[in-house]
Amino acid sequence: MAIDTIFAGTDAEDSSTLRAAGRRLWLAFRAWYVKRQTRHALLGMTDDQLADIGISRREAEREAAKSFYWD
Repeated sequence: MAIDTIFAGTDAEDSSTLRAAGRRLWLAFRAWYVKRQTRHALLGMTDDQLADIGISRREAEREAAKSFYWD
């Protein structure tokens, strides 16, 4: 009986915590995906387009080559 009293109501808290964690995970994944797509879009730009945004071909290639963990 004491165990039931101690754990009463934790299901709702656990569910809420899991939803919040899932949302944070989704937002982190989405940010990574957008960043990845943007970095790879640089590779498709012409040298003139890159010059318009102020970066060189070498800088674009370096940016696109960054690892998954790079900010």
